[in-house]
Amino acid sequence: MAIITTKKEETGYEIFKQKKKNTELFERRKRLVPNALSIFTPSTVSKASGAIVTDVDGNELIDFTGGIGVLNAGHCPPTVVKAIQEQAEKFIHTCFGVAAYDLYLDLAERLISLFPHGESTKVMLTGSGAESVENAIKIARQATGKPAIICYTGAFHGRTLMATTLTSKVGYKMGCGPFAPEVYRIEFPDFSHDGNGLSEDEFADHHLKKLDEFFHYYVSEKNVAAIIIECVQGEGGFKVVPKKYLQGLRKVCDANGIILIIDEVQTGFGRTGTWASYQHFDVVPDLSTWAKSMASGMPIGAMMGKTSVIDSINPGTIGGTYLGNPVCCAAAIATLDLMKEIDINEKGKRVCEIVRNHFLEMKKKFPQHISDVRGLGAMMAFEVSHKGNIQKPNGELTKQITQRCYDKGLIIISAGVNGNVIRVLSPLVIKENDLVRGLEIIEEVLNELI
Repeated sequence: MAIITTKKEETGYEIFKQKKKNTELFERRKRLVPNALSIFTPSTVSKASGAIVTDVDGNELIDFTGGIGVLNAGHCPPTVVKAIQEQAEKFIHTCFGVAAYDLYLDLAERLISLFPHGESTKVMLTGSGAESVENAIKIARQATGKPAIICYTGAFHGRTLMATTLTSKVGYKMGCGPFAPEVYRIEFPDFSHDGNGLSEDEFADHHLKKLDEFFHYYVSEKNVAAIIIECVQGEGGFKVVPKKYLQGLRKVCDANGIILIIDEVQTGFGRTGTWASYQHFDVVPDLSTWAKSMASGMPIGAMMGKTSVIDSINPGTIGGTYLGNPVCCAAAIATLDLMKEIDINEKGKRVCEIVRNHFLEMKKKFPQHISDVRGLGAMMAFEVSHKGNIQKPNGELTKQITQRCYDKGLIIISAGVNGNVIRVLSPLVIKENDLVRGLEIIEEVLNELI
């Protein structure tokens, strides 16, 4: 039995009930679902609202995962639910290539207004972030006539073949090869781990020089179609690219006819306090990929970019049966409208301030175990290490933290190649008392374990 140790009269949270149904559900899961399908937490859900999940035994849990960055606008926003219901009563599917509909175009217009890529922008709707990445790579290769793609250590771009090739973590790729050819990986400019006393600008210059050397030793810039990067690595451990590096990368791409692709799947729609994370860096990509919080959990994504790039490819080389599903489009439109109405970016900044300040205080209290606090906007994390040494990750303690937090009524997950980064991806609409209580639970757990 899992319990919350704090009293209801002090916090408003009730002690956990017996978790019989929860256990039964996972027993069924084990019988019916492949073992390789990841279990991030032992939680279940029967209903959810805002930032609170109610499990199958009726226990309420604070959600610090947001469906892994999918629920910036919260669980089940009423206006989004209504839009889904109304559209489902009209038509659910035609395939946009068979019978066109306004919803696809309405959503495309909204996305272009938020994320203009130069003078003229076009949008291809997809079914997921990985699908957005796959199409961005296909477009970049056709537009440039070049084969090579450069990605980064620590990157995560999805689980389809090309996306898995681009993804860095070996544990996600074991036995899945052979992978897509002509993909090259370069070291991500990880200032937190590798700064070595340099200023951030000096560090950026150092890595731009390494990129230039990479062109001489591994693949010529003349053969590179695209470089794909996350401004904040999600699964990679919430590592933030130095501003000068990304700006330098933009110049390198411009000088060599290389397409710059920025993956915004986890970072978009207010998560970093802006609509797009690249807006923090004064850089505009040639192509960008989107999904997750775009539609409050409905499966839809987008690949968008400069018209001159997208329209230079061969007809029939992109497409799909379910792209821009009308019910998903309706959910996305309602989500974007809601985000504007409530000023999702300001909510992201508010969550950022509360979480960052709390984590920094925790780092002072637990210097032997928390080696770094980092992130951008509400995409915040802390790194768990042995003896406070960032070069000595403590994945085992991290697992204990996430499990014990769940026992106390908080759903939270880890990140990073070594699984030693505690990350916060709570809905940005989370009530302040729930946010603070969740942070208190993390601190309580650290006190107990340490």
